[in-house]
Amino acid sequence: MADNLNKAEVYPASSAAIERIDEDETIEPQHFHYLYTFACHENELQLCEMELSTLLQTDLTINSAGSSYVWSERCILPGRSPFIHGRLDVLGQGDSAAELLPVAREIRLMPEETFKVVCLKAGDAVPDYEQALKLERDIGMCIRGTAQMKQPKVTFGLIKTGKKWLLGQWTESDKSWQVHQQKPQNYSTGFGVALARALVNIAVPEVEGHRLLDPCCGMGTVVIEALSMGIDARGNDLNALAVRGARVNLPHFGYDAQRITLGDMKELEGRYDSAIFDMPYNLCSVLPDHEQRAMLMKLRELCGRAVIVSTEWVQEHLLEAGWTIERYGTVRKSAFVRHIWVCS
Repeated sequence: MADNLNKAEVYPASSAAIERIDEDETIEPQHFHYLYTFACHENELQLCEMELSTLLQTDLTINSAGSSYVWSERCILPGRSPFIHGRLDVLGQGDSAAELLPVAREIRLMPEETFKVVCLKAGDAVPDYEQALKLERDIGMCIRGTAQMKQPKVTFGLIKTGKKWLLGQWTESDKSWQVHQQKPQNYSTGFGVALARALVNIAVPEVEGHRLLDPCCGMGTVVIEALSMGIDARGNDLNALAVRGARVNLPHFGYDAQRITLGDMKELEGRYDSAIFDMPYNLCSVLPDHEQRAMLMKLRELCGRAVIVSTEWVQEHLLEAGWTIERYGTVRKSAFVRHIWVCS
């Protein structure tokens, strides 16, 4: 195993302690220590690209729908994104799974920590059931500690990306936010929870000290998702029925109803770090151009960065209002298309 020991590249662990095999070994700059697996529907490709590129601060192009992975130097809770399945904190890599056995032997767990090893169902070469069992067993036999398959304290993941096998500590995405789909008040044309969550991540990749505004908040879906991530978010709407519904929905999930105000967004005051603006629309009528421009100009006064969503093409209005367009994408649901502009 001495040759394998020399071939395997070892990285510092996050919460599972691991001793460096070679203290003189340096990590090359192109090595990212976090790998995220994700999946999206073909109708959400552009939205997924926009969200993960912003949230993980990395360039990402998704060639087709389905599951994939992305590298990042940024460590986030994988449950922030509706698309991420989990995060692998990479401990080491090798040209074969066998080269990772010395890496596994160097893992140090606390006495009370149980563990298991899983072959991730992602990457460039997913092993079949029998192969996966063997790989999990071989790696697990090298880890000093007590194996526990049902509810381990620590999970280690194994995946092949390109020509390399990776071993790391695996954190599954927490999907508890999905309970927000069961709001007491809702309407059919509003944002779905996953869409709202992705838009929040695009608008606010860095949570700490950030103030977010939703000036046409409807039933409060965006505000709820932002608050669940620890973001200081507030909502407003001109529609009294929508405000009434939002003020029911927020307390249902433990948030202050007074974060929602009733009124015309053109009368709002204050300054926010960013906004998510779902431009008002009616299936039977179109908002006049001058109204759209006025709202976009007011939004420019309220914040320096915005994610603007519309069922209509309003790019000319955005530019006229002084916005600079950073990114553009769409998200589709059957024939219903939402345009998304990230502006500053």
